[in-house]
Amino acid sequence: MFTENEIIDGCLRNDRKMQKVLYDLYASKLYALCLRYAHDKAEADDILQEGFVKVFFKIHQFSRQHSFEGWLKRIIINTAITHYHQNVKHYYQKDIDEIQESEIYGANDAVDGEYSIEELLNVVQGLSVGYRTVFNLYAVEGYKHKEIAEMLKIDEATSKSQFHRAKKIIQERLQQLESRNTTIHE
Repeated sequence: MFTENEIIDGCLRNDRKMQKVLYDLYASKLYALCLRYAHDKAEADDILQEGFVKVFFKIHQFSRQHSFEGWLKRIIINTAITHYHQNVKHYYQKDIDEIQESEIYGANDAVDGEYSIEELLNVVQGLSVGYRTVFNLYAVEGYKHKEIAEMLKIDEATSKSQFHRAKKIIQERLQQLESRNTTIHE
């Protein structure tokens, strides 16, 4: 087993063996991150591959005073955002003015039940790319709406509306899953 510093040093020397070690060590964890932003597995594969190319190309920029895994995640998230920008012309986004207040502030903010990771991932992947990206950046990665707006080059209000709409859609779909599961078990 190699230390993190040995792997980084090897990658700095363009050592293919160390690049493979790095890939093998982090690919599955970073792939899970890609799946949260991608519409399907093929898109997640593309993001992961492009992200690792960037990692190997930019590894000289990594500061060892910071978390290496955090740096890798940031590259993957940025790659997913770049992917989003390249494909945004294919996606439909609602502006906050188009969403009724009742859609944003629904009465039912909680959904009961237990769901598998696959079920939850499928629900999130079923969101439109705009909703999915904002939801992941805000709810999972912890970014503020102002930061998301800057990253995605959208209005802050649009970020907020997309998050709230995504949350509502997720709740509705989880309720549908719950009612299907309840019907099956009765």
